[in-house]
Amino acid sequence: MPAAYLISRTIDPIFAVSVGIVAAAVRINREEKERGKTTQETIDSLNRRTAMLFGNDTPATKAVEK
Repeated sequence: MPAAYLISRTIDPIFAVSVGIVAAAVRINREEKERGKTTQETIDSLNRRTAMLFGNDTPATKAVEK
């Protein structure tokens, strides 16, 4: 029996990962709003955490540190 694909054999996994990332982002944003944070505060927090993870000194993290 041939395999069934939604789009194609190569694009289906990319599509699935994309949907998962968006679902996680929506859930995180909703939970942070329940705690009283704005969307921009959530994004700033995420930027700081990824900068620490990868060791980047981006202009956005420098502005927050000041």
